[in-house]
Amino acid sequence: MTTATPITPILCLVGPTAAGKSATTLALAARWPVEIITVDSATIYRGMDIGTAKPSAQEQTVAPHHLLDIRDPASSYSAAEFHRDATALIHDILQRGRLPLLCGGTMLYYKALREGLSQLPTADAAIRTQIDLEAQALGWPELHRQLALIDPNTAARLSPNDSQRIQRAIEIWRISGKSMSDWLHEERPSADPTLRYITLSLEPSNRLALHQRIEQRYRAMIDLGLVHEVAQLHQRADLHPGLPSVRCVGYRQIWDYLDGQVGLDDAIQRAIAATRQLAKRQLTWLRSQPDRLIVDCLSPSAVNQAVAHAANYWPS
Repeated sequence: MTTATPITPILCLVGPTAAGKSATTLALAARWPVEIITVDSATIYRGMDIGTAKPSAQEQTVAPHHLLDIRDPASSYSAAEFHRDATALIHDILQRGRLPLLCGGTMLYYKALREGLSQLPTADAAIRTQIDLEAQALGWPELHRQLALIDPNTAARLSPNDSQRIQRAIEIWRISGKSMSDWLHEERPSADPTLRYITLSLEPSNRLALHQRIEQRYRAMIDLGLVHEVAQLHQRADLHPGLPSVRCVGYRQIWDYLDGQVGLDDAIQRAIAATRQLAKRQLTWLRSQPDRLIVDCLSPSAVNQAVAHAANYWPS
């Protein structure tokens, strides 16, 4: 008679930007022996601290943080790489008798962990550069139109100005001769069967209140020196708007200001609007997860509610 493989619950603290994930994470770390695996496609970059709301040095002393500052802004980091790194970290943390806590807002990374990944072609720097040059000459809406001819399903779910995803879809077609839609419909490698991901979702009961939080937080980032932080990146000859780091919400708009394309007030307003759109996309994905545990992030008792949920899965 074979013994069933035990399944370990892994707590994932998710939510839109400005939902209060950091404060909740610290409260959980104060009660349990957790190590935090950051699920964020922006905090991976060194030198990008203010605009990503990266945990401070003091916050990082409360509990170990993993996957922070692991890439230079000139490089990239894929969902496949996150899947590999996060899975290895989870098992390593468990073997040391501690509790992995995944925390962040990059929903594609969570999707990779929960559902596995299609084996998409790896990035090709030469092809990406060529697509960027075409976008500079023609504009991303025109490349979106071209994408619709070769991959209408992918084009239909992308905004005409979603440069990063349009570029990736065209790149995949040029590398393989097969559309992203076809790749994604192929069988995915399964997620780790020994892990069960528990989604603890911080969501606002009032969308307008979250919008106000987003604006207040971004203006606070400006006061803390975000423009100077972006200017340090802008001075580097190896960085450009085609890179995922520069495309990060809140950075690209200040980059445009430094390029002289818009005034600072306009850049700030555009960044706030883009951040609100990001929050909307995050919430849309979260609402597609029927098994999530919801905590109203605007409630005064939000942290206590999150702790109570965690206590159902973690030992006292």
